[in-house]
Amino acid sequence: MKKSGILNREIASVLANLGHTDTIIIADCGLPIPENIQCIDVSLGLGNPSFLTVLKAVTADMAVEEIMLANEIQIKNDELHQEIIKRHSDTPVHYIPHEELKKNIKGAKAVIRTGEATPYANMILQADVIF
Repeated sequence: MKKSGILNREIASVLANLGHTDTIIIADCGLPIPENIQCIDVSLGLGNPSFLTVLKAVTADMAVEEIMLANEIQIKNDELHQEIIKRHSDTPVHYIPHEELKKNIKGAKAVIRTGEATPYANMILQADVIF
């Protein structure tokens, strides 16, 4: 049995298979996910697990080169936005319209669906290299 890191076998597998510039998405419970994209649903109930709980676990195991957020998070969910910025101050953040973020789902290796139930709690993580 795995001793540390992410225990969820689907998430661990996706992270192990990422290459430089591949993307994954951490999403709230309302983001529409196309059927042909791997969806790893870890939601247990409304708000559980939270976006930040999942983000913390994933980024502990993943080298992240860039974060992409919807422009709208800055106004519609500033509390979460500020927490993301604080926790990832060393990672470049790019803002795109929410509609563009949704279009980028098609190129992601997977979407991790959380129980988060706050507006615009969706993030694209672009993989970095570890050397």
